[in-house]
Amino acid sequence: MSEKNGSAKKGGTPLRWMKRMFMGSYGEVKDDRYDSPSKQAVKRFFRKPLATGSVIVLVGMFLFVFIGSAIAPVDLTETGSEMLHTNMAPTQSLMKLPEGMKDGALDISSRGTFTIGVDTEGQVSMWGYYFNTSGDPARDVMNIPEAVKNSKIIHVAAGSDHCVAISEDGHVYCWGEMDNGQYGHDGSMIMSARKQPEELMGDNTIDASAVRQLICGNQVTAILMEDGTVYAWGNDGLAATNLSSVIKHGKQVGKLEKIVFTNDGIYGIDEFGDFVYGKSTKYNIVTVQDENGKNVTMDLFEYLGERKLVDIAATGGALALVTDDGEIIMSGMKDPMPQLMDDEDAIAVSGGTRHFSLLTDKGRVYAWGQNYRNQCNVPDSLKQEGAADTVITSGFQNYAFKDGKFVDSWGLKGYIMGTDEMGRDVFNRIVNGGKMTMTIGAVAVIISTVIGVIVGCISGYFGGIVDMLLMRLCEIVGAIPFLPFALCLSAIFQSTDIHEDTRIFIIMIILGVLSWAGLARLVRGQILAEREKEFVTAARSMGVKEGRIAFWHILPNIVSVILVTVTLDFATCMLTESQLSYLGFGVQLPRPTWGNMLNGSRSALVIESYWWRWLFPALFLSIVVICINTIGDTLRDVLDPKSEVEK
Repeated sequence: MSEKNGSAKKGGTPLRWMKRMFMGSYGEVKDDRYDSPSKQAVKRFFRKPLATGSVIVLVGMFLFVFIGSAIAPVDLTETGSEMLHTNMAPTQSLMKLPEGMKDGALDISSRGTFTIGVDTEGQVSMWGYYFNTSGDPARDVMNIPEAVKNSKIIHVAAGSDHCVAISEDGHVYCWGEMDNGQYGHDGSMIMSARKQPEELMGDNTIDASAVRQLICGNQVTAILMEDGTVYAWGNDGLAATNLSSVIKHGKQVGKLEKIVFTNDGIYGIDEFGDFVYGKSTKYNIVTVQDENGKNVTMDLFEYLGERKLVDIAATGGALALVTDDGEIIMSGMKDPMPQLMDDEDAIAVSGGTRHFSLLTDKGRVYAWGQNYRNQCNVPDSLKQEGAADTVITSGFQNYAFKDGKFVDSWGLKGYIMGTDEMGRDVFNRIVNGGKMTMTIGAVAVIISTVIGVIVGCISGYFGGIVDMLLMRLCEIVGAIPFLPFALCLSAIFQSTDIHEDTRIFIIMIILGVLSWAGLARLVRGQILAEREKEFVTAARSMGVKEGRIAFWHILPNIVSVILVTVTLDFATCMLTESQLSYLGFGVQLPRPTWGNMLNGSRSALVIESYWWRWLFPALFLSIVVICINTIGDTLRDVLDPKSEVEK
């Protein structure tokens, strides 16, 4: 009985047997020396902090560029550029409304990269970014004059490079750039500049209480008085200050009530609600929908009939008009207008540089136009009834107020990595350029790996005449000066009329076809050593086909060597693509790669003044290449069976 009990204790109960079966015995020694070679290699790899960090960074970079480019694809059309935002440094301050203006704002104005505003106390604030190209502190538009700071201001306006303010006592203050007639009578002004009126300069004053409106455009300014008088000055070469044409050739009957600047003229409405225009009649044609929902082009005055206009707004190339029965009429813009609810009418419209914002009698806010910089993404809170009673649109930003208090804002906050010489978002181009650079590198290394493995495996296994011919071919390819040959081929294809996608595919082929020789020689050497081993002899004695022995029996034994080489070649192909693009023979602009982004930064001016244009592409490329090389070097160590590093 005791023997039986001892046997049961030794053998264990079924529960103990199950634990030993699936969890191991309590006295089992845990030692990774008994793991498979691949499992040991993985453990050894991830015991190296630098290698582990490189894998995390590289995977993150892949997800960053491929997911990011899918979410925010690069815009290769002209809408992707914004010449008012050229060479902007990294900033997120373009929409940062100062705290003092959240309790009430008389006016907010912007056209380019900076914004000016005045609160109900008459204090002027500025926010955003401006690069003073002249280097003269007196022409720095962000430097508010002391006289303006010490005065109670009631009107402000901002152009693309200058600002104007009118104080309560009637002084007109101007600052910023002045070479194009923005203000003053400086002798350096261009010939086409219309000079600022004498009565608005120096110690002269105007009746501030009679100022109806102050507006600025691209290097131009206009002041509208209550009696309809208009003072205008600036770059008359832009045809934007030709007010005489408005008065002489327009349909004005009453005095002007409101005026707006486009890039090519000045337009307005008078006290009788009539549309006022100059010599240009381009905005007299509007596109409306008929009863069947089809777009129909009509004459503005014919479409208006007896109706009158109550508001007008402008972008650089379009006008928006509000009629007395609450309808919005557009001219010069193809973007669809918002569909208002059946029970609401438009009461006020305001224009930015590329978009419009609309306020209805129900207090809802709408926006439409170019939305490349989120100008039209109205917050959900402002789509509710009674959300706002005032909307100020300025440049690329919008600010909503209710009962004099700030409610919300939307639009362009800034550029996290700045802009380039075309005003394109560097961050967006780095994301999409990284996808292109990595894709080209990956496809090229796949092509070179397939060719190199096949040639090396056949040459090493069969030997003889086959080995001699393939190795001579390998030497010929290896002897070709890679970069000059790639430049010549790229130049040939660049001169031909082929699609950009085809050109990119050809670049991948060139990189892959010209970079397989090194891998082929490495694979050949490994195959020569493996083919003399016993498992190969055994396979031959069993009648296994030669090709199967070479590719299914021997090749898996050298996969570690191939893996290390492919990893390092991936980084090499990325660098080569970047070299070609940097030299102007790779992927062509406007399609971005990290290489051609660096190519656009190879000037002393860019390196010295616009550091963000070359620093970020170079940093991303360097990080990816260093991570890949680190992973490759670590793989070479951990996959080497003779390595004693971990012992």
